[in-house]
Amino acid sequence: MMASHLLSKAARNLTGRLLQRCTNFSTTTSTSNIFEKITFIGSGKMSQAMLSPLITQNLQTPSSITAYDVSDAALEKVKELYPGVQTASSIPEAINDANLIVYGVKPQNVEKVHSEIRRSKLEQSGGGASVRDDVILLSVVAGKPIQNFIDGSSVQRVARSMPNTPAQIGEGVTVWSCTESIDADERKKLKTVLNSFGKTVFVDDEKFIDMSTSISGSGPAYIFLLMEAMIDAGVHMGFSRETATTLVHHTLLGSTKFAMETGEHPAILRNSVTSPAGTTASAIYELENGKFRTVIKDAIWACYRRSLEMGGQDSQVGPNRAAMPTQVSWGGAVDDMTARNSDARPGGSHHPVEPPMGEMGVSSFGNKNH
Repeated sequence: MMASHLLSKAARNLTGRLLQRCTNFSTTTSTSNIFEKITFIGSGKMSQAMLSPLITQNLQTPSSITAYDVSDAALEKVKELYPGVQTASSIPEAINDANLIVYGVKPQNVEKVHSEIRRSKLEQSGGGASVRDDVILLSVVAGKPIQNFIDGSSVQRVARSMPNTPAQIGEGVTVWSCTESIDADERKKLKTVLNSFGKTVFVDDEKFIDMSTSISGSGPAYIFLLMEAMIDAGVHMGFSRETATTLVHHTLLGSTKFAMETGEHPAILRNSVTSPAGTTASAIYELENGKFRTVIKDAIWACYRRSLEMGGQDSQVGPNRAAMPTQVSWGGAVDDMTARNSDARPGGSHHPVEPPMGEMGVSSFGNKNH
C-alpha cells in the first residue's frame, strides 16, 4: 500500500515537473528543426523523456513531432503536456513522411511496428502512407539488435540506443550505435537528439549496448534498491523516514559528484573514509563478508545475459559460461539447451565463490564471531 502511494506521488511530481517545463515553450517559437518530422511510436516515459527536451530546448517545433500510441488516454496526455504536437490514430498515419521514427514500445510489440512499416513500404505506390527512402529508425527498446529492425521493417538505416530512467529529468546516460549507412551529418543530428536528455556514449560495436544495459540501463534499479535498504535501516534505528531519505539521497548524490570531480579510483576514495578499526571498517567488513561485490557482479552479468536472450542471441557469456557440460552431476543428464541455460553450480552463481578480504588483505571467510 505504501509502495503504491509512493509511486503515485512520484508520478504526480514528475508530471508536475513536465507541465512546468512545457509552459516554457510556445508553439510559434522560431526553431530550426533537427529532422523535418520525428514520429514517436509509443508515448511512454522514455518517449516523453526524449520529446520534452526537444521542445523545451527549441530543437524541434511541436508541429514537426507526431506521436502514436495504442492508448487514447496516453495520446490525450501528450496533447495536454505538449501543445502543438501532432497525434495519429494509426502507425501508417504517424510514420507518413517522417525522416526519424522512434521505437518507444515494449520489446514484445516491436514486431507489430515492423509489420506496419513494412506494409506501408509495400503499399505506398498505391497511395498508402509514404515511407521516406532516407528514413532512420531509432530504437530505445531493450535487447533488440539492429539486424532485427532491418529484417523486420525492411528499413536499412537504423540506430539503436539504451537510455536510462534519469533521462526523465535530463540526467540520463545513453549508449548508442548505428548502421554504416547513416552518415556523419546524420549521426550528429542523432547525437543532438540523444544529448538533449543527458550524456551520450557512441560505440562502433553494438555488443556494448547489451553490456551497457546491465550497467547504465538497469543500473538505476540497483541504486534505488541500495537507497531503499539504507533508508529502511535509518528508520529502523530511529530516524523519521523523511530525515533518513534526505541523508541517503544527499550521501549518494554527494559521493557521486565527489568521485566524478576528483577522478580518483573508488578504492582510494573508499579507503580515505575507512579508518583502521573504525566504524566504516566494521561496516565494510560486513559487506565483504556478505559477498557484496560478488552479488553486484552476478546481478550485472545476469542482466547482460537476459538482454542477449531478449535479442535471440547466445547468452552463454561471463565467468564459467564458455564451456558448459551437457550433463550435470547433481541432476543427471539434461539436454544441451537446459545445460546451456543453467548455472555451472547448484548454488546458482556463475562467479567462483571467493573468501572476502578484509581491509588488510586477510581472509575473513568463515570468521563470523567478531
